Amino acid sequence: MPSNEPRTYSLALNGWGFWLGCLAVALLLTRLGLGWLVALPVIFLVVLLTLPVVMVLLFRWWVSNRLATDACPVCRFESQAMEGTRFFCPSCGEPLYVADRQFFRQSPPGTVEVEVLED
Repeated sequence: MPSNEPRTYSLALNGWGFWLGCLAVALLLTRLGLGWLVALPVIFLVVLLTLPVVMVLLFRWWVSNRLATDACPVCRFESQAMEGTRFFCPSCGEPLYVADRQFFRQSPPGTVEVEVLED
């Protein structure tokens, strides 16, 4: 006597069976000329995994091109700062700014800079 209950099928998605099933589906799609359906997720995964590495390398390159190392014009203390920034010397507290990878004093308008010559 036939049963009125619907038949149910299950697919186990664990172990070797899952991976063999994925391989079989990939081979079937490539045989049918739909290999791009297989290649697309692989390409997406490769891009997703390499993007953070590329971003870190680009960030390090950008920082190395913007970082200036020079000595304070007042106390000759060597420090580092980013190009185009204003900061205080960590040693003497002199306000400085960075331009062309060199440190310069921030003088108020109308101040004449002079160098002292000793004999």
